[in-house]
Amino acid sequence: MTVTRFAPSPTGNLHLGHAYSALYSERVAREEGGKFLLRIEDIDGTRCRSEYIQNIYDDIEWLGVVWDDEVIVQSNRLKFYVTKAEILEQRGLLYPCFCTRKELANINGKELNREKRLYPKTCLRLTNEQVAEKKSQGVPFSLRLNSNKAKEETGKIFWNDQTTGRHEVNYDALGDVVLVRKDIGTSYHMAVTIDDDFQDVTCVTRGLDLVESTHVHRILQSLLGLQVPEWSHHKLIKGSDGNKYSKSNQSLTLKELRESGVSGAEIRKELGF
Repeated sequence: MTVTRFAPSPTGNLHLGHAYSALYSERVAREEGGKFLLRIEDIDGTRCRSEYIQNIYDDIEWLGVVWDDEVIVQSNRLKFYVTKAEILEQRGLLYPCFCTRKELANINGKELNREKRLYPKTCLRLTNEQVAEKKSQGVPFSLRLNSNKAKEETGKIFWNDQTTGRHEVNYDALGDVVLVRKDIGTSYHMAVTIDDDFQDVTCVTRGLDLVESTHVHRILQSLLGLQVPEWSHHKLIKGSDGNKYSKSNQSLTLKELRESGVSGAEIRKELGF
Protein backbone atom coordinates (compact mmCIF):
# COMPACT_ATOMS: atom_id res chain seq x y z
CA MET A 1 0.00 0.00 0.00
CA THR A 2 1.23 3.48 -0.87
CA VAL A 3 1.64 5.64 2.25
CA THR A 4 2.56 9.33 2.05
CA ARG A 5 2.73 12.08 4.65
CA PHE A 6 2.55 15.83 5.06
CA ALA A 7 4.77 16.88 7.96
CA PRO A 8 4.73 20.63 8.66
CA SER A 9 6.57 22.33 11.50
CA PRO A 10 4.41 24.71 13.59
CA THR A 11 6.95 27.53 13.63
CA GLY A 12 4.56 29.81 11.74
CA ASN A 13 1.40 29.66 9.67
CA LEU A 14 1.24 27.64 6.46
CA HIS A 15 1.50 29.32 3.05
CA LEU A 16 0.71 28.33 -0.55
CA GLY A 17 3.87 26.25 -0.80
CA HIS A 18 2.64 24.12 2.09
CA ALA A 19 -0.79 23.86 0.47
CA TYR A 20 0.75 22.52 -2.72
CA SER A 21 2.85 20.00 -0.79
CA ALA A 22 -0.15 18.71 1.20
CA LEU A 23 -2.33 18.41 -1.91
CA TYR A 24 0.47 16.74 -3.86
CA SER A 25 1.12 14.22 -1.10
CA GLU A 26 -2.58 13.39 -0.74
CA ARG A 27 -2.94 12.92 -4.51
CA VAL A 28 0.01 10.51 -4.71
CA ALA A 29 -1.60 8.38 -1.99
CA ARG A 30 -5.17 8.46 -3.33
CA GLU A 31 -4.18 7.65 -6.91
CA GLU A 32 -2.77 4.38 -5.60
CA GLY A 33 -5.63 3.71 -3.19
CA GLY A 34 -3.26 4.28 -0.30
CA LYS A 35 -3.05 6.30 2.91
CA PHE A 36 -2.20 9.94 3.51
CA LEU A 37 -0.84 10.82 6.95
CA LEU A 38 -0.41 14.08 8.84
CA ARG A 39 2.54 14.54 11.18
CA ILE A 40 3.39 17.56 13.34
CA GLU A 41 7.14 18.13 13.50
CA ASP A 42 7.37 20.26 16.64
CA ILE A 43 10.72 19.24 18.11
CA ASP A 44 11.98 22.84 18.13
CA GLY A 45 10.40 23.99 21.38
CA THR A 46 11.84 27.50 21.10
CA ARG A 47 10.03 28.29 17.83
CA CYS A 48 6.97 26.03 17.71
CA ARG A 49 3.65 27.36 19.02
CA SER A 50 0.40 25.57 19.89
CA GLU A 51 -1.67 28.14 17.99
CA TYR A 52 0.22 27.27 14.82
CA ILE A 53 -0.67 23.61 15.31
CA GLN A 54 -4.38 24.43 15.46
CA ASN A 55 -4.00 26.58 12.37
CA ILE A 56 -2.43 23.64 10.54
CA TYR A 57 -5.53 21.54 11.25
CA ASP A 58 -7.82 24.38 10.20
CA ASP A 59 -5.87 25.06 7.00
CA ILE A 60 -5.76 21.41 5.94
CA GLU A 61 -9.49 20.94 6.53
CA TRP A 62 -10.23 24.20 4.66
CA LEU A 63 -8.28 22.86 1.67
CA GLY A 64 -10.44 19.74 1.71
CA VAL A 65 -7.53 17.46 2.50
CA VAL A 66 -8.43 14.40 4.58
CA TRP A 67 -5.78 12.51 6.51
CA ASP A 68 -5.87 8.92 7.72
CA ASP A 69 -4.96 7.48 11.11
CA GLU A 70 -3.78 9.28 14.23
CA VAL A 71 -1.68 12.41 13.89
CA ILE A 72 1.88 11.82 15.08
CA VAL A 73 3.36 14.67 17.15
CA GLN A 74 7.14 14.53 17.33
CA SER A 75 7.51 16.17 20.75
CA ASN A 76 5.85 13.04 22.17
CA ARG A 77 8.50 10.79 20.63
CA LEU A 78 11.81 12.33 21.73
CA LYS A 79 12.93 9.20 23.58
CA PHE A 80 12.87 7.18 20.35
CA TYR A 81 15.17 9.65 18.60
CA VAL A 82 17.57 9.68 21.56
CA THR A 83 17.72 5.88 21.59
CA LYS A 84 18.66 5.70 17.90
CA ALA A 85 21.27 8.42 18.31
CA GLU A 86 22.84 6.49 21.19
CA ILE A 87 23.16 3.45 18.94
CA LEU A 88 25.05 5.48 16.34
CA GLU A 89 27.22 7.13 18.98
CA GLN A 90 28.17 3.79 20.52
CA ARG A 91 29.28 2.60 17.09
CA GLY A 92 31.54 5.62 16.70
CA LEU A 93 29.47 7.14 13.92
CA LEU A 94 28.81 10.42 15.76
CA TYR A 95 31.25 12.85 17.31
CA PRO A 96 30.73 15.86 19.62
CA CYS A 97 30.90 19.34 18.12
CA PHE A 98 31.54 22.24 20.52
CA CYS A 99 31.44 24.99 17.88
CA THR A 100 29.25 27.96 18.76
CA ARG A 101 26.71 29.62 16.46
CA LYS A 102 29.14 32.49 15.93
CA GLU A 103 31.94 30.13 14.94
CA LEU A 104 29.66 28.25 12.57
CA ALA A 105 28.48 31.51 11.02
CA ASN A 106 32.09 32.41 10.28
CA ILE A 107 32.54 29.02 8.65
CA ASN A 108 29.41 29.09 6.54
CA GLY A 109 29.02 32.80 5.93
CA LYS A 110 25.84 34.85 5.96
CA GLU A 111 25.48 35.65 2.27
CA LEU A 112 21.91 35.85 1.05
CA ASN A 113 22.56 33.24 -1.62
CA ARG A 114 23.49 30.85 1.20
CA GLU A 115 26.30 29.21 -0.72
CA LYS A 116 26.84 25.88 0.99
CA ARG A 117 30.14 25.23 2.66
CA LEU A 118 30.47 21.94 4.48
CA TYR A 119 31.51 21.78 8.12
CA PRO A 120 35.34 21.42 8.05
CA LYS A 121 35.40 18.64 10.68
CA THR A 122 37.00 20.98 13.22
CA CYS A 123 35.89 19.04 16.27
CA LEU A 124 36.62 15.67 14.70
CA ARG A 125 40.29 16.57 15.03
CA LEU A 126 40.03 17.04 18.81
CA THR A 127 41.88 14.46 20.90
CA ASN A 128 40.03 12.28 23.41
CA GLU A 129 41.62 14.34 26.17
CA GLN A 130 40.40 17.62 24.68
CA VAL A 131 36.88 16.25 24.29
CA ALA A 132 36.87 14.99 27.87
CA GLU A 133 38.11 18.35 29.17
CA LYS A 134 35.41 20.31 27.33
CA LYS A 135 32.72 17.95 28.58
CA SER A 136 34.01 18.22 32.16
CA GLN A 137 33.79 22.01 31.84
CA GLY A 138 30.16 21.71 30.78
CA VAL A 139 30.71 23.12 27.30
CA PRO A 140 27.49 22.46 25.29
CA PHE A 141 27.90 20.22 22.28
CA SER A 142 25.93 18.75 19.42
CA LEU A 143 26.60 15.39 17.77
CA ARG A 144 27.61 15.25 14.13
CA LEU A 145 27.63 12.38 11.67
CA ASN A 146 31.10 11.15 10.80
CA SER A 147 30.33 10.94 7.08
CA ASN A 148 33.63 9.28 6.19
CA LYS A 149 33.08 6.49 8.69
CA ALA A 150 29.45 6.15 7.61
CA LYS A 151 30.59 5.71 4.01
CA GLU A 152 33.06 3.03 5.04
CA GLU A 153 30.29 1.15 6.83
CA THR A 154 27.51 1.41 4.25
CA GLY A 155 29.44 1.44 1.00
CA LYS A 156 27.71 2.57 -2.18
CA ILE A 157 23.97 3.03 -1.66
CA PHE A 158 21.16 4.54 -3.70
CA TRP A 159 17.77 6.19 -3.44
CA ASN A 160 14.98 6.40 -6.00
CA ASP A 161 12.88 9.39 -7.00
CA GLN A 162 9.65 8.56 -8.81
CA THR A 163 10.28 11.41 -11.26
CA THR A 164 14.04 11.62 -11.71
CA GLY A 165 14.99 7.98 -11.15
CA ARG A 166 17.87 6.34 -9.30
CA HIS A 167 20.48 8.42 -7.48
CA GLU A 168 23.69 7.36 -5.77
CA VAL A 169 24.07 8.77 -2.27
CA ASN A 170 26.46 11.69 -2.08
CA TYR A 171 28.10 11.69 1.35
CA ASP A 172 29.24 15.25 0.80
CA ALA A 173 25.75 16.60 0.09
CA LEU A 174 25.57 17.93 3.65
CA GLY A 175 28.82 16.46 5.01
CA ASP A 176 29.15 15.94 8.75
CA VAL A 177 25.63 17.15 9.44
CA VAL A 178 24.29 17.65 12.98
CA LEU A 179 22.11 14.71 14.00
CA VAL A 180 21.70 15.69 17.65
CA ARG A 181 21.25 19.37 18.42
CA LYS A 182 22.59 20.90 21.63
CA ASP A 183 19.19 22.09 22.78
CA ILE A 184 16.67 19.37 21.89
CA GLY A 185 18.60 16.08 21.84
CA THR A 186 17.77 15.29 18.22
CA SER A 187 17.52 16.99 14.82
CA TYR A 188 15.18 17.23 11.86
CA HIS A 189 17.21 14.63 9.97
CA MET A 190 17.11 12.09 12.78
CA ALA A 191 13.47 12.59 13.73
CA VAL A 192 12.00 12.58 10.24
CA THR A 193 13.88 9.44 9.20
CA ILE A 194 12.83 7.49 12.27
CA ASP A 195 9.20 8.61 11.98
CA ASP A 196 8.95 7.75 8.28
CA ASP A 197 10.04 4.22 9.21
CA PHE A 198 7.68 4.08 12.21
CA GLN A 199 4.72 5.14 10.07
CA ASP A 200 5.62 2.78 7.20
CA VAL A 201 5.83 5.66 4.72
CA THR A 202 6.45 4.23 1.25
CA CYS A 203 6.82 7.50 -0.67
CA VAL A 204 8.31 10.65 0.85
CA THR A 205 6.80 13.65 -0.94
CA ARG A 206 8.39 17.06 -0.44
CA GLY A 207 9.82 20.05 -2.28
CA LEU A 208 12.90 20.13 -4.47
CA ASP A 209 14.64 22.30 -1.86
CA LEU A 210 15.03 19.20 0.32
CA VAL A 211 16.74 16.95 -2.21
CA GLU A 212 20.11 17.23 -0.48
CA SER A 213 18.56 16.11 2.81
CA THR A 214 17.49 12.89 1.12
CA HIS A 215 21.13 11.77 0.91
CA VAL A 216 21.47 12.09 4.69
CA HIS A 217 18.18 10.30 5.35
CA ARG A 218 19.17 7.42 3.09
CA ILE A 219 22.47 7.10 4.98
CA LEU A 220 20.60 6.93 8.29
CA GLN A 221 18.22 4.30 6.94
CA SER A 222 21.19 2.15 5.98
CA LEU A 223 23.05 2.65 9.26
CA LEU A 224 19.96 1.93 11.40
CA GLY A 225 18.46 -0.85 9.28
CA LEU A 226 15.27 1.10 8.55
CA GLN A 227 12.81 0.70 5.70
CA VAL A 228 13.76 2.47 2.49
CA PRO A 229 10.89 4.37 0.83
CA GLU A 230 10.86 6.02 -2.56
CA TRP A 231 10.87 9.81 -2.87
CA SER A 232 8.92 12.25 -5.01
CA HIS A 233 10.33 15.77 -4.95
CA HIS A 234 7.85 18.24 -6.34
CA LYS A 235 8.25 21.71 -7.80
CA LEU A 236 8.40 24.78 -5.58
CA ILE A 237 5.58 27.33 -5.61
CA LYS A 238 6.88 30.86 -6.13
CA GLY A 239 5.42 34.29 -5.60
CA SER A 240 5.19 37.14 -8.09
CA ASP A 241 8.75 38.15 -7.15
CA GLY A 242 10.07 34.81 -8.35
CA ASN A 243 11.07 33.63 -4.88
CA LYS A 244 9.65 30.51 -3.28
CA TYR A 245 7.02 30.96 -0.60
CA SER A 246 8.49 30.74 2.88
CA LYS A 247 7.79 31.71 6.47
CA SER A 248 10.98 33.75 6.65
CA ASN A 249 9.87 35.90 3.70
CA GLN A 250 6.57 36.74 5.43
CA SER A 251 4.66 35.09 2.59
CA LEU A 252 0.87 35.36 2.47
CA THR A 253 -0.51 32.66 4.75
CA LEU A 254 -3.40 30.24 4.32
CA LYS A 255 -4.92 31.64 7.49
CA GLU A 256 -5.00 35.10 5.92
CA LEU A 257 -6.57 33.69 2.77
CA ARG A 258 -9.19 31.81 4.80
CA GLU A 259 -10.10 34.88 6.82
CA SER A 260 -10.33 37.04 3.69
CA GLY A 261 -13.13 34.83 2.35
CA VAL A 262 -11.16 32.86 -0.24
CA SER A 263 -12.40 29.26 -0.44
CA GLY A 264 -10.22 26.20 -0.19
CA ALA A 265 -11.67 25.02 -3.52
CA GLU A 266 -10.35 28.19 -5.20
CA ILE A 267 -6.86 27.52 -3.85
CA ARG A 268 -6.98 23.90 -5.00
CA LYS A 269 -7.88 25.05 -8.50
CA GLU A 270 -5.19 27.74 -8.53
CA LEU A 271 -2.57 25.15 -7.56
CA GLY A 272 -3.71 22.64 -10.17
CA PHE A 273 -5.70 20.24 -8.01
